[in-house]
Amino acid sequence: QLVESGGGLAQVGGSLRLSCSASGFTFETYDIGWFRQAPGKEREAISCLYNRDDSTHYADSVKGRFTISIDNAKKTVSLRMDNLSPEDRAVYYCAADQFLEPCRPEARQYLALWGQGTPVTVSS
Repeated sequence: QLVESGGGLAQVGGSLRLSCSASGFTFETYDIGWFRQAPGKEREAISCLYNRDDSTHYADSVKGRFTISIDNAKKTVSLRMDNLSPEDRAVYYCAADQFLEPCRPEARQYLALWGQGTPVTVSS
């Protein structure tokens, strides 16, 4: 299973660090993605980390502001979010899959594991 934590309230321009803790599967063989869903909008992939080749992917909307990292020993994937804006307000989810690339839109509905989400609010 996956459990997200670290969401909450941040000021515009502030930072938050989200964590996704994994258990019950061979974490090192899975690719991990962070997604978010704002009110009234579709869920979107914002950052992925591919254990298969140690590569990362960022959506244009977060590139340069968000950083994804992994600690395989702790089975945790973190998302550092800097320079937050009101547009970043959403529920943030992590997901994992052993065979599909989480950041591919066509893969989203088939990803094997999802967390329950953690809300992020950004106030001015």
